[in-house]
Amino acid sequence: MLPTLVLVGRPNVGKSTLFNRLTKSRDALVADLPGLTRDRHYGRGVVGDFPYLVVDTGGFEPLVDNGILAEMARQTLLAVDEADVIIFLVDGRQGLAPQDKVIADRLRRSGRPVFLAVNKTEGMNRAISAAEFHELGLGDPLSISSAHGEGVRDLVNLALENFAPEEEEAKPQTNPAPKVAIVGRPNVGKSTLVNALLGEQRVIAFDQPGTTRDSIYIDLERNGKHYTLIDTAGVRRRGKVFEAIEKFSVIKTMQAIEDANVVILVVDAKDGITEQEAHIAAFILDSGRALVVAVNKWDGLNTDEREWIKREIDRKLQFLDFAKFHYISALKGMGLNQLLQSVDGAYKSAMAKLATPKLTRVLEEALQQHQPPVSKGIRPKLRYAHQGGSNPPVIVVHGNHVTGIKQSYVRYLEGMFRKAFELSGTPLRVQFKQGENPFAEPEKPKRGEGIVSMRRRKTAQRAELKARKDEERKKR
Repeated sequence: MLPTLVLVGRPNVGKSTLFNRLTKSRDALVADLPGLTRDRHYGRGVVGDFPYLVVDTGGFEPLVDNGILAEMARQTLLAVDEADVIIFLVDGRQGLAPQDKVIADRLRRSGRPVFLAVNKTEGMNRAISAAEFHELGLGDPLSISSAHGEGVRDLVNLALENFAPEEEEAKPQTNPAPKVAIVGRPNVGKSTLVNALLGEQRVIAFDQPGTTRDSIYIDLERNGKHYTLIDTAGVRRRGKVFEAIEKFSVIKTMQAIEDANVVILVVDAKDGITEQEAHIAAFILDSGRALVVAVNKWDGLNTDEREWIKREIDRKLQFLDFAKFHYISALKGMGLNQLLQSVDGAYKSAMAKLATPKLTRVLEEALQQHQPPVSKGIRPKLRYAHQGGSNPPVIVVHGNHVTGIKQSYVRYLEGMFRKAFELSGTPLRVQFKQGENPFAEPEKPKRGEGIVSMRRRKTAQRAELKARKDEERKKR
């Protein structure tokens, strides 16, 4: 089992910068702003002699009793409880602060090994910059620079020297856990939903828009199945996003959608379906991600309000007819099992393997029921289909004059394929590939290519096409 290294310190001392340095990533948001990190952020450390887990925490202010700062402090204390080693970061440029003494006393009582790291000492005399921190009584301070990497490797090796690397057992290859991103506008209950699924207060859920600023990846096992939940920052309309930090948060949310297999779009039932929900849903659809819609705070509506929100969904989100809608209460844990069942179904559809013979038969049935409309005096002729990708499923249809196929006929084919393969919860892409015209004029050789080499290329292409058709015929 890998040792856990937890980074603790007051706000803006460079914990997230050190986290990114240790994991060689940009997973944690970094800016010259106190209190940017709020939730626990886990990663796999790669700087040092052997691997370990590293945990980034929010700015620790243990004397605050209420508000968002108190929630951040509680998250830090939870991280301290599960730590094998603690690295206490202080700011070498600002010097010793009264809050550092309070934190040092709290960490000393935790019973965990604590290593004191004096950060931001690049270009300074290390002995002088670290001298005053001996007052904290945590041993010899180690001068480092998270931004420049100075002294970081020595710090990690010293902190973990008593944790000998264990031989990792070869684990059987299993199917990867689906990544499930939970997105929506601010304050619709995304973090509350994450905590309800986990059964613990893993992320800060606070009655204040913009509480979550980063995308937090969390492993979940529920009903014998494994998932990776991604709690994301709320996405507001572009005209209301003014702070640079919020812009970065929105970018991280968009990246989380791209990285996910399934997206849960959380909607506030009390506010109805806003224009922003439609924009977020459209982005998810363009990204090709499987989708489940969770209408949250359903328990707070009466019968008339529930009927109204259902009409709003039918009117404003009609382009999400492939997705399942669930009416839940994250706060009370209502409807969560059914929600995860739809997530499982959407993931299965998104990763489905579609057999070429069946795809071609469905295409033939579709052509028998409804031929593609004539375009410019020519009716497109579709020959066969095969799968071209997953997440979302891509179906490539080969034929002639396919550039004239109308979008309405594309939707018709999507419906036929979706019904035949029972695909729900995922977008479906149907692409067309133009076949070669045997009566077209001979292609002119490319510059630098002789007639003989061009003929050889053509012969190889024809042989490849014949082999592909023979293979398709055998499968049928």
